[in-house]
Amino acid sequence: MTSPADRNRIFILTDINNEPDDAESFCRFLLYSNLFDLEGVVATTSTWLRTSTHADQLTAIINAYGEVLPNLNAHAKGYPTKEYLVSKVGSGLPVYGFEGVGEGKDSDGSNRLIEAIDKDDPDGRPVWVLLWGGASVLAQALWRVKHTRTAEKADKFVSRIRVYAISDQDDTGVWIRNTFHDLFYIVSIHGWNEYALSTWCGISGDAYYNLPGADTSLVTQDWVKEHIQKGPFGKMYPMFMFIMEGDTPTFLYLIPNGLGVPEHPSFGSWGGRYKAIDEKSQVYSDTTDRIVSKVDGKKYTSNQATIWRWREAFQNDFAARMQWTLTPDFKACNHEPVVIVNGSEGTLPLRVSAKAGETITIDASGTYDPDGDELTFRWFQYKEPSAVQHNVEAEIPDFRYAWFREDFGVDYDDAEDGEVLSFVSGGEKRLSSGVGGGRQGDTEVDEI
Repeated sequence: MTSPADRNRIFILTDINNEPDDAESFCRFLLYSNLFDLEGVVATTSTWLRTSTHADQLTAIINAYGEVLPNLNAHAKGYPTKEYLVSKVGSGLPVYGFEGVGEGKDSDGSNRLIEAIDKDDPDGRPVWVLLWGGASVLAQALWRVKHTRTAEKADKFVSRIRVYAISDQDDTGVWIRNTFHDLFYIVSIHGWNEYALSTWCGISGDAYYNLPGADTSLVTQDWVKEHIQKGPFGKMYPMFMFIMEGDTPTFLYLIPNGLGVPEHPSFGSWGGRYKAIDEKSQVYSDTTDRIVSKVDGKKYTSNQATIWRWREAFQNDFAARMQWTLTPDFKACNHEPVVIVNGSEGTLPLRVSAKAGETITIDASGTYDPDGDELTFRWFQYKEPSAVQHNVEAEIPDFRYAWFREDFGVDYDDAEDGEVLSFVSGGEKRLSSGVGGGRQGDTEVDEI
């Protein structure tokens, strides 16, 4: 079970019923709801669903979750009750974008959002507002606070918010970013509805958008039928119409699995990697990773690769959790390994300080599997988070390393004090539907 500091507070705005992918994402989210504190889930509009909201669909999925909750609790701690989740469901106004912003435009959804953000959290955690549809509910909450509070109190309110948007799906997102310059906001910025250019379509959009490099076998309808549409909860997972689970990267980004750090989008995570659009901005947008595809052996450079490079891990993990819904028998299912690096267990990246030319030892021998299965280990240097320009290979040196004793040499004569080099360690089961765990490490280079 995650510690309170690792449990991100989440508020979802979804245009559910626009197409099946929101329902798909919500089904997956509930299987990971033991890792988060859900503050609210509000049905909204978008450019694709302009005149209605459908909170009833959220409640129906939650009711199915309630049927399998005893099974889920047998596999992991922290799952919320059905009653708690139902109490967090709300709706925005059934109007498009800015038609729902201004005096007299408060809604159940915007009021719930203000209440969640205003709530004093003992750990000082912000509220992550995940935009699966339009942003009008968030826009109205910000408008209300801006027009009823002092500038100081409004700034405090904004400082408590983090946004991850699945592109702009109405006409309020740009206004929000232009009006509230200090608002932390992750979003793919591209031509209107040109989703093939976005980072988030790396979740599954390869075939539909003709994007090369990723393993499409893990996001097909056959895969969904075999691994996901099982039992009373799995039957609530609809077949995709265009791409599978386009909204899921928003919370994959926040899963505390040892890979990402939510406050640092450039570190990378299951939900992708983003960089600030300028040196002062709190807006983070697309960047690229370079990876050799397992499918054809070619090297690809793309923003979608920042997500699809992790696809095998997050799809296997999803399939394993859906199995949990079918039985309370712990031994009948797979569970992720517990990754321990240099004696450190937890979900935060491991930081090691070293001088240029110095050798550091990374020891993951304490890692174990709760199911007793055999583990294999994979280590790699994740160069992109360390780079400040596009030419990563020229900027970031290779680690020199020796297997078995994971000794990494920082062979970097031009190192600057405080420069961070990144590597990833992981443990995986030797199973066709195996699951894995990982930790990202940072080597902070001290200048000699």
